[in-house]
Amino acid sequence: MPCEAKVLSDKAGAAGMCEADYLRLLITQKPNDYPEIRILLKDLINEVNAIGNNINQITRNYNSKLYRTEDRELLSAYMKKLNVTVREAVDKIGNM
Repeated sequence: MPCEAKVLSDKAGAAGMCEADYLRLLITQKPNDYPEIRILLKDLINEVNAIGNNINQITRNYNSKLYRTEDRELLSAYMKKLNVTVREAVDKIGNM
């Protein structure tokens, strides 16, 4: 079992935790407690906020009658990027 002990030690170290705390975390099975998930969700929130800002700019242009055909294409691209980003996060969380 030395191999398993090494894996435990490595994962606890990567999470910035001692082995006992890491084991407690695994036992509680609270996904929000996992550092990897917290980081992933933080990155997802930042990405959603950035895309939201871009969508707000397009909407502002539309309301100001400055809307261009390119804006519609950008809006579609941002929505696709948002869907892909959320799907990737869900896949990663599901595989942890």
